[in-house]
Amino acid sequence: MIKRRSRMIIILVVAVLFAAPQSATAAGLLQVNSVVHTVQPGENLYRISLQHGVSVDAIVQANGLSSAETVYVGQRLIIPQASGTANDPPAVTSAAPTDGAIHIVQPGENLFRIGLRHGLSVAQLQIANQLPNSMVYVGQQLRIPSSVLAAAFVEAAPSPSGEAKEIVVDLSEQRVYVYENGSLVRTMIVSTGVAATPTVQGTFRIYLRYLKQDMSGPDYYLPNVPYVQYFYQGYGLHGTYWHNNFGRPMSRGCVNLTIADSEWLYNWASIGTLVRVIP
Repeated sequence: MIKRRSRMIIILVVAVLFAAPQSATAAGLLQVNSVVHTVQPGENLYRISLQHGVSVDAIVQANGLSSAETVYVGQRLIIPQASGTANDPPAVTSAAPTDGAIHIVQPGENLFRIGLRHGLSVAQLQIANQLPNSMVYVGQQLRIPSSVLAAAFVEAAPSPSGEAKEIVVDLSEQRVYVYENGSLVRTMIVSTGVAATPTVQGTFRIYLRYLKQDMSGPDYYLPNVPYVQYFYQGYGLHGTYWHNNFGRPMSRGCVNLTIADSEWLYNWASIGTLVRVIP
């Protein structure tokens, strides 16, 4: 009986020893090939894709989403990573930059105060962190670029025309750049016209503004669209509450902004403010 028990114990030990490396390897592959991202306030699929260095389509496919589906705060998303083995080092993301430091947002801080502390503008922090607007939350990790890289961000933005106030809509970047006296003061991720209804290109000026306006057409009705600023015929910049897919064309020709960005832009601009829409 004792010999039989000893033999059974030996068999169990051997089985565990052979199974353990298999389980560890499988776990290692899972950690490298995918991670789980919890959606934070102000995030959308475009921003999440930039943060993790993967395409929006890859995230959509990994989570069984539709291309037009929005995400919600607290939602857990599978982020597919490049294939590899358990011994491969994890890819470096924007959360661990080599050119600058990481700043963790503290209670009472905003981008303006953080920028002053590090000698950077709000626009430079927005571009460095691919922020869709200037909103940040406590505990958020912000990349603080070196002075050289921060200057490069500004140089990469469209050149201002020299007007006192100017709004540049960059269609290829799906971004709005705001200049005051030649200096970049803010940048925003937006959604412009889709291929069937593209946003008009050229140089214009804001000629009509509404705090709120009902918008309708053959197949849509949007009540109380906020902070509307028309710059050419029916083309305007306005707040958008019916989607959160900023960073990709979504509109019938207007420039869709977040509610926060549209409010800021409405308060900053005025009748006659220059608007340039570039390819």
